[in-house]
Parts: sequence; structure tokens; C-alpha cells
Amino acid sequence: MRQRRRAGLLLLTAVSPTVEATVLVALGFVAATGLAPQTSAVWPYDTYHDLRWLYVYHDSWPKFLFWLGVVVAARGVFHTVLVVLAWPDGVPRPPVRWLLRRSLGLAVLVAVIVAPWALISVAASVVALSWVLLASLLPMFLLAPFLQRAAVVGPWWRGVPSLSLVGWSLLNFVVLTMAGALCWSVPGWWTVPVAAAAGVVNGLLWDRTVHAALCAPRVRLAWLPATPVAAVLALAVPLLIPPLVHAVPGKDLRAEAVVLDHPLPPEVPQAVIVLAGYGSAYGGEAPADDRVERFSYRGLAPDGTPLPYGPSDTTISVAQSVRLLGEQVQRLHGRTGRPIALIGESEGAMVARTYLDEGAHPAVDALAMFSPLINAGRAYYPPPHQDRGWGVVTGWQLRVMFGVLHKGGGPGTGPDEPFIRSLVDNAPFYRNQLMCPVPGVRMVAFVPTSTAAEAPPGDYADIPVFQMPGVHGGLLNRALVENRLVAFLSGEPIQQERDEYPLLQRLGAAWQAPPLAIAANPAWAAFRQPDPAFTGKVCLPTR
Repeated sequence: MRQRRRAGLLLLTAVSPTVEATVLVALGFVAATGLAPQTSAVWPYDTYHDLRWLYVYHDSWPKFLFWLGVVVAARGVFHTVLVVLAWPDGVPRPPVRWLLRRSLGLAVLVAVIVAPWALISVAASVVALSWVLLASLLPMFLLAPFLQRAAVVGPWWRGVPSLSLVGWSLLNFVVLTMAGALCWSVPGWWTVPVAAAAGVVNGLLWDRTVHAALCAPRVRLAWLPATPVAAVLALAVPLLIPPLVHAVPGKDLRAEAVVLDHPLPPEVPQAVIVLAGYGSAYGGEAPADDRVERFSYRGLAPDGTPLPYGPSDTTISVAQSVRLLGEQVQRLHGRTGRPIALIGESEGAMVARTYLDEGAHPAVDALAMFSPLINAGRAYYPPPHQDRGWGVVTGWQLRVMFGVLHKGGGPGTGPDEPFIRSLVDNAPFYRNQLMCPVPGVRMVAFVPTSTAAEAPPGDYADIPVFQMPGVHGGLLNRALVENRLVAFLSGEPIQQERDEYPLLQRLGAAWQAPPLAIAANPAWAAFRQPDPAFTGKVCLPTR
């Protein structure tokens, strides 16, 4: 009897990943294939999977609420069946009706607990920042051992999970990560059997997790409301991640320092405009070389010098920054008589690349991008005055979340600030054309290792790329970067690809939010761009 129940468990957990993988492969939706194994994963990763799809693919409040109810109810019923099949022999089992009530109630509760992290995952797909993705995933990893015993243990919210349950939870995370990487790596329809095999492993993990939750010798610290405490502590993770990122060696060594601190070598023929990133500030200090200027997000003074600016000035729209950059390029070119090289970091890279796309730029002959936001704008939400559109609920929940964070001392930015809105509204360009060649302009992108986790796997650049260890916006090896940047400005070809980069891309495939198809969004109808989410490639000709 036990063997028949286990066979039924493994068959059931294999079905849903197989179905999702079949649909995704049939649609050619290659960017999302890494998510398929999570459809039958142990709580809370299956709910995390569901909510990420729902936050991206809904276009009205009624549809969101309807499908949320369907998903929650389906999860409650599905978990009841899985728990019954995984229940170990020799342990008295409550009636199925009791288990169903428990699972349905917990499905609602887990959805509430998981929702903020699924929401942040979608936000990470908008801004393409690895630390935002980490802020969404780390709380899930920490909460998993507490939530995985909820369906079978009486006072599940009290006491600390056993070491065996923590171990199975860790293995669950590893299996989903590896399965996502394999689903993306194998060609075509081979994704389907890989997803099915991952589902079988999910069944084994369900079996072991239920056994570990029920057969623990005793609950440690049974008096402690450990799960509520863990849930509250998890809320602090998004506030803790940025300081931890800033503590990484080299994080404060910005790209602009490479050319602002001392004169350019004589072999560099250009004058240079340095575009710093989001949240930067400029006090009006003169660079060491009069051929170099700092781009100002406030524009130029009457005498042509860049105006000082503060972090809040970097929130302006990309279109406004492009206009200011055009004026500064013409003034510097006229003053020096030299061709112009643009060096942009993060937001500055996005502004410089957009400038090259939106009009004539005869004075510019080189662009170096540091930490560009690769494949940004993979989700959408309409402006606040619109009550319909893909991601409408996502937008309002993000507004509430950022409002709460702001009141609690967090950053004062929000999902509708002009720069973020630029990424959302012009997403097809940033997804398909950002890392593409521009005729007459030499280009290179200096890409830190963390970028590998910021976008789905696949080709992401058709320009030379210099991959280097580091985090977004930081340099671990100033001497190396300075040497390579000067060589690039002097006319040498610069390129370096690291072996671990494609592997890290694949390992992150399971934890990305599914991209919104470009063709599905009426707000992007003016952009006739091929969709890397389906082609796996960028820089394909526009239709």
C-alpha cells in the first residue's frame, strides 16, 4: 500500500511540471522554461511560482482576484492530496476533511506571506538589478523550513524546525535551481522530460519533508512563536540587502573615478563625458583633465559648465537626460574640437545608449558602458491614472510597498518615478537593442559577475563585453579596468568572457519572474521589436 501511494505521489508531482514545460516549449517561451519544475515544489516555492506568473500576467483587478482565488484553492486541494499520499506508515493521520480545511487555510496564509517577495521579484525584472532579486529570494529561502511543516503539524507556528527539515528544505532549493538550469540548457522538447524528472524529485522531497515534519523526535523551543518571528524578520531583508551590497569590496570604487581623478593619457584622442549612475551626486568639482566633463542631470550653466546635482536629480526621465546629454555633447565638442567618448555607468549607460539611438550623434565615436541594466523592463504596470493594463495590481501593490518603506526610513523612490517609468514604457528597446552595435561608434560593456543573475539566460549582447568579478556599479580591480578603458579609448579592441558567466545565468533561470511577452502588451505596440524571451537572442532586426 505504501509503495502504491508513493508511486501515485511521484506521478502526481511529475504531471504539472510536464504540462507547463510542454506549453512553454510549444509557445517557444524559452525565457520561462526554468520555472516549470516549481509547479509541484514543496511549499512555499510552488506558491512563489504561481504568484510571479499572476503578477505579470493579469490585466484588471477582477481577473487578478479571480485567478488568485483559483490558484489558492487549487493549491489547497493539491497539497491535501500530496500530504495524504506522503503520510508515513505508523503515524495516525487526521481525516481528509481536516487536512483539506487546514491546507485551504494555509494556502491563503502562505499566499499572503509569499506575495511581497513575488512582488519584489517582478520589480527586479523591471530594473534588472541582482540585489533586488536577492531581496526577493532570500526571505523565501529563510521561511521555507518554517512553512513546510504547516500542512501536517498541529501548532506549526511554534518551535524551531528540526535539522532534518532544514536539510530537506535546503536540498529543495538546490534541486529547483539545478532543474531550472537544466530545463533552460537542454534543446527544444528535451525540456519536457527534464521537467518531468524534476517533478519526480519534487515528489520524493514531499515524501521526505512530510516524514521529517511528522517524525521529528521533539520540537525545540516549543514555546516560541518561531514562524511569526521569522516572517517579521524576513520583512527586514530588503532593507538589509543594500548595506550588505555596499560592504562588498570595491563597491564604492565607481567607474567615473577611473577618468576623473587624473589626466587622460595623450594617446586618448577624445574628449570624454562621464555619466554617473542612479543616486549619484556632483558638487561641481572640476575633473583633473579639461577634456573630461561630468554629465549633469540638471544641465549646463550659462557658461557651459555642468551644474551640480543631487541624488534626487537622477530620477528624471531618460528622455529628459538624453536631451541634456545632447546639449552637453555639442558644447564639449565645440569647445575642444575633439570627438566625444561617452562613459556611462548603470543609469548613465542607459542614457548614453538611448541618446545614440534617438538622433544624430556625429560628434560621438565611442561608448563604454559600465553595469548597464541588461534586459530591463521585462514586466509592465500601467500609470496610476489607468485602471486596466498588464500588471495593474502589481503597480498599485508596488506603490503601497514603496510608500510603507519610505515612511519607515527606506528610499523615497517609487515605481512611477520618471526614470523607472522610462524603463517600463520603453522596455522593448532595452530588452532587444541596448547591447547592440551603433554604426560609427565603437562600443564595449564592462559587465560585473552579478549581472549574470539579473536577466534570463541566453545571448544578451552583440557588442564586445568585458566580464569581470564584481557587483553592480563597483570595481574590484581599478588598475585592470583603468588599463582596459584607456586601451579602448585609444582604439584597441577590448573583450573578455569568463567561463562561469553562462553557468551563473542558467542557475538564476529558476528564480526570474516570467517576462511579459512584448507582443502581448498594447502599450508597447509602437515598438516592433523581436522578443528575446522567445528567441533567446538580442539585436535581431525589427519587424
